[in-house]
Amino acid sequence: MSTTQSERLRGLLEPLVAARDLDLEEIEVTPVGRMRVLRIVVDSDTGVLLDTCAELSRAVSEKLDETDAMGQAAYRLEVTSPGADRPLTELRHYRRATGRLIKARLADGGELTARILSADEDGLDLEVPGVKGRKPTTRRLAFGEIDRARVEIEFNRKADGRVTAAGADENQEEA
Repeated sequence: MSTTQSERLRGLLEPLVAARDLDLEEIEVTPVGRMRVLRIVVDSDTGVLLDTCAELSRAVSEKLDETDAMGQAAYRLEVTSPGADRPLTELRHYRRATGRLIKARLADGGELTARILSADEDGLDLEVPGVKGRKPTTRRLAFGEIDRARVEIEFNRKADGRVTAAGADENQEEA
């Protein structure tokens, strides 16, 4: 997608997204055969409900029909929330991941797996798991030290932070 089209779509769609207290994370137009797919990724501090995506999709569709932002060629519209494997790139991403385990590739080439305790404008306060029976330690990590980071999916973490030997969180329903 050209920068001009991207900027135009962002300018057109951002007010619709913001009106629903969502953040516009990404706009992507991808050719698929003779069609294109317009994928809009939105998020919020409290997550995004399926009904919210459906409502936003209808509003975006109406707005795009009123304009020529997508041109005359056929396209399919997808409105979605970010996947669990989305890279953490903004302060808001790290704040939303507070309490979650992340894996970070560090600027010095190292790698770190730790739980986010808090995030502020300068970096992260982390809890690094202990190795071989040792207690966890805390560490401060500046954003400048992070090359890239993602949330690590945990299938066996209990709500109180304890990890079970196997199985899912006993306090949550299966999806």
